[in-house]
Amino acid sequence: MRIVVSSEIETICPQFVGVAVEAYCVNTDYCAELWQEIEILAMRYKATLTPDTLKLIPGIEATRRAYRAFGKDPSRYRPAAEALVRRTLKNKPLYQVNTLVDLINLASMAFGYSIGGFDADRFVGDTLTLGVGRAGEPYEGIGRGMINIEGLPVYRDADGGVGTPTSDHERTKILTTTTHLLVLINGYDGDEKNVVENAEYIQRLLRQYCQSDGGSYSIYR
Repeated sequence: MRIVVSSEIETICPQFVGVAVEAYCVNTDYCAELWQEIEILAMRYKATLTPDTLKLIPGIEATRRAYRAFGKDPSRYRPAAEALVRRTLKNKPLYQVNTLVDLINLASMAFGYSIGGFDADRFVGDTLTLGVGRAGEPYEGIGRGMINIEGLPVYRDADGGVGTPTSDHERTKILTTTTHLLVLINGYDGDEKNVVENAEYIQRLLRQYCQSDGGSYSIYR
């Protein structure tokens, strides 16, 4: 899959750097060992963060700043990483979906980046373009129904939007039958080293919990 960053993004967020992880794997409904890792991180955050200080995590802070630059209120359309950590701090249980989705949520919380996870076999065409949502553009967020993506960064395939930092699209979501995974890590802070470490962390989780060799990653900007 070829990934293109549009001039819209380059103009507003010239420091943006992304990493794509592509891998073949085996998904399952639930993985107890993975959830032990999730609970350990959740407990650490409860002991060290507040709803205000979580906004200072570099990946979260940069994504919120990007939202404002695009004209979107990050407190109304929260980036996924922030929403996950905030849920933990409120002592609400994290959503348990399936092992691949839970794994991506853990990686997002651990590094503060909003991460898109997709069944790569459900894309239309061979190119994803990162642009900005338009007024009235139809977009069905996973479990959220139709959402307003005007002003949100959005990845599009040949058939339309598939992912934003707030919610990925129903059409390309990860199912328990997913075997071909594409993960997109969005570094609006421009920290290539940290984004690559996030990718390597995901590869480790895939090897440990999803019968995968971890696949490969590529940097795009």
